[in-house]
Amino acid sequence: MKLTNFQSYIVKNPPPAFGGRYFIFVTLTTSCGLTGTGEIYAASFAPEIITAMANDIFQRYLEGQNPFQIEKFCRRAHGSGFSHRPDPSLQGVVSGLEMACWDIIGKALDRPVYDLLGGQVHDRLRTYTYLYPRDDQDAGQFYNDPVASAEAALFYVKQGFTAVKFDPASSYSVFDGRQPTPSELEFCESMVGALRETLGTSADILFGTHGQFTPSGALRLARVLEKYDPLWFEEPVPPDDVEGMARVAAGTSIPVAAGERLTTVGEFARLLEYGAASIIQPNLGRCGGILQGKKIASVAEVKQAVLAPHCYCGPVVAAANIQLA
Repeated sequence: MKLTNFQSYIVKNPPPAFGGRYFIFVTLTTSCGLTGTGEIYAASFAPEIITAMANDIFQRYLEGQNPFQIEKFCRRAHGSGFSHRPDPSLQGVVSGLEMACWDIIGKALDRPVYDLLGGQVHDRLRTYTYLYPRDDQDAGQFYNDPVASAEAALFYVKQGFTAVKFDPASSYSVFDGRQPTPSELEFCESMVGALRETLGTSADILFGTHGQFTPSGALRLARVLEKYDPLWFEEPVPPDDVEGMARVAAGTSIPVAAGERLTTVGEFARLLEYGAASIIQPNLGRCGGILQGKKIASVAEVKQAVLAPHCYCGPVVAAANIQLA
């Protein structure tokens, strides 16, 4: 069995564009007519550039090759450009192509991918959702209204979600980490407090940030949130400040979650070695794919960390996440 053809699809995600403005899908075809689909989670460049990169990687490392040779492909793609280090764009491309190979392997063997990773463990999986405004609600007002957020949380819990996530700690910044102001701390507490009062113990609260705080600023915020017992405090400092994240994790009773912007088992191993996070969030469309996700899960297992695959993207990554989970 040899890989012979590559196709890519840029799919616009209509407003409100939950999961991103577009999805990038790739399809690989073998000489015997089997096809496999993968998804690339990469936003560093325009999608047309990402698909050109994917075609280039396919031609160099996959065309004419056996799709079963996942490890060989990943190592060649990772190490042949004289970089041999994590790269979100390259690993996003590798992830989508690797995922498509697994799809072909599953079809060739007539087995779900989870059977090839060690077999099914869970009959059901916990799921969470972000809090979103209704069509008749103003988004700007919704995201600043504790009552509206609590009402939305209750609606989703009644649908079957066992946790809800939001990030009321103001918007992501491309500039340096910052300190939360007293009014911001008060606002965050009002939002989390409203959810806990409405939900009681019927669901977990997940407090998201996007790495926008300094370690000391994150600890100040954590102290405000602790009494509401969130399940996690997500990426409180930038992802490359592992030591700072470890200081936050050691200084709060709230579990720290991180990983959506990391790639390869090496980056996740460092996160765990420092004790920087106890809830690990690889995105299988970015971290290197399904096999890399399994390696990340194994490293997390020996550190007693739990896995919550990240899915701010499309349905193919979601399906891959489910196979691993």
